[in-house]
Amino acid sequence: MTPEASFLEYPTPFPLKIMGEAKAELEALVLDIVRRHDASFTPERVERRLSSQGRYLCLTCTVTATSRDMLDDLYRELSAHPRIRYVL
Repeated sequence: MTPEASFLEYPTPFPLKIMGEAKAELEALVLDIVRRHDASFTPERVERRLSSQGRYLCLTCTVTATSRDMLDDLYRELSAHPRIRYVL
């Protein structure tokens, strides 16, 4: 299989889990980044979960992936932000 090959057919819904410290501005920051890569993204496509101690917030954002490059660019921007701990 070539590096460009993909098991996904685009466009497709694609969930990303994004975790950071549970501060008020984390969700707004994440939504802003996601919207830059997926203009159709809405807050209704976010699931929120606090860690058991309430210290961390996990946001599952289901984006409409239009290409592998789009997903890679989104993942890189999210991962590079210092307020975001993990992106899966």
